[in-house]
Amino acid sequence: MVTNAHHAAPPPSVGPAGGGGTSTATAPPKRAGIVQTLIGTGAGNAVEWYDWAIYATFAAFISTQLFSKADPSSAFLATLAIFAVGFVARPFGGFLFGWIGDRLGRKLAMTLCVGLGSVGSLAIGLTPTYESIGSAASLILLVARLVQGLAHGGELPSAQTYLSEMAPASRRGYWASLIYVSGTIGILFGTLLGAVLSTVLPSSQMAAFGWRIPFILGAVLGLVALVMRARMEESEVFEAERTAALPMVGADGDAPAVSRPRLFADLAAHWRQALQVIGLTVGMTVVYYVWGVSTPAYAINVLKIEPSGALWAGVAANIVFIVALPFWGKLSDRIGRRPVLAISGLGSAVLYFPATWFVRDTAWQLGVAMSAMLIFIAGAAAIVPAVYAELFPTSVRTIGVGIPYSICVAAFGGTAAYLQAGFATWFPGSGSTVFGIYTIVLLLINAATLLTVRETRGKVLHGA
Repeated sequence: MVTNAHHAAPPPSVGPAGGGGTSTATAPPKRAGIVQTLIGTGAGNAVEWYDWAIYATFAAFISTQLFSKADPSSAFLATLAIFAVGFVARPFGGFLFGWIGDRLGRKLAMTLCVGLGSVGSLAIGLTPTYESIGSAASLILLVARLVQGLAHGGELPSAQTYLSEMAPASRRGYWASLIYVSGTIGILFGTLLGAVLSTVLPSSQMAAFGWRIPFILGAVLGLVALVMRARMEESEVFEAERTAALPMVGADGDAPAVSRPRLFADLAAHWRQALQVIGLTVGMTVVYYVWGVSTPAYAINVLKIEPSGALWAGVAANIVFIVALPFWGKLSDRIGRRPVLAISGLGSAVLYFPATWFVRDTAWQLGVAMSAMLIFIAGAAAIVPAVYAELFPTSVRTIGVGIPYSICVAAFGGTAAYLQAGFATWFPGSGSTVFGIYTIVLLLINAATLLTVRETRGKVLHGA
């Protein structure tokens, strides 16, 4: 029942016992544990997002090397289509690593995700050109993106579940902002690397080998993150749930029969929460991927803004985004999740067209518009990891978030860049308007869904 999942929560000022008992989720963590949790989760998440985002950043160069040069426009659209196809694997990753996370541990799922994502990044960086092996180059790119999609589909629900369970209940919104802070640092590093490479290297060298450097570097960073995650502690909330599920051994040495958790039955019982995850994600995933990830590439290829300037504008805007995230997280711990989500979604919808119209043909316009949009987008991005975790019980928390979230991001976030560029081609002169209407409608769905979600600020996760 939804009412069970969203019971009224005590305000953050109530201590750990305020929810009716002591919870490992609300006990103040030791400083060493805090550092290990934040660095391990953040580093791995940053690498995953870096791997994911550099594809969009370097899409223009990839299209000239791994596809036929006969039709540059078609090659670029095909490159963006593979970006979208990578999202197809995300629901499968959400299911696979969600199952691993809920049955075998959050830490194991997170470690496997970052390792698999790095394999995909290395494959892209070492793929021969289309001129060397023909369409096999495009095929390798497709497979590598599917591998990364599988990894990323498991990364976000696993990481945000782990972090939310490790956080004190009264500061969960603030801690949850680390997911997008670290992820955006990964995106920022990739964008910054692109800006530096495009500034230092001539276009011929960027096309020949420069675009490969970020992918190979991503594989190396992934190995470092994998080692860091292997040394992390398991979530105490998960350990308590697993311990409670173990059979008690009787005096005769025989363990009584106990029923195993019914994964699919538990998921079916929480279908309302799954629909709420989709409803809260559908608009924000589109507006985030447009303004936070793909807009510099769109500005380069459609608006013809100078490449290095567009990339530097993206760097500046993402710095603004990082600064805004903890602010929104702290605010949600004080006034609640629902007001912050409402401000974020409706604010993004109202500002969308003014921001779009502001961008004409210069990089500074792009930077200002991206920054303004990302300030509002940061409101939802900062706290949805906490909100999603607060919707589900411990036994299905990772997979309960992972499947609906990944399906939604695949269907809408994954196609955002393609539709943004496609509408500009299919509807000359009005493509940006059509895409803007599409995005705003999805943001209004977010707002409507929020009416069905009860406030969960300060909720105790253990035993939820």
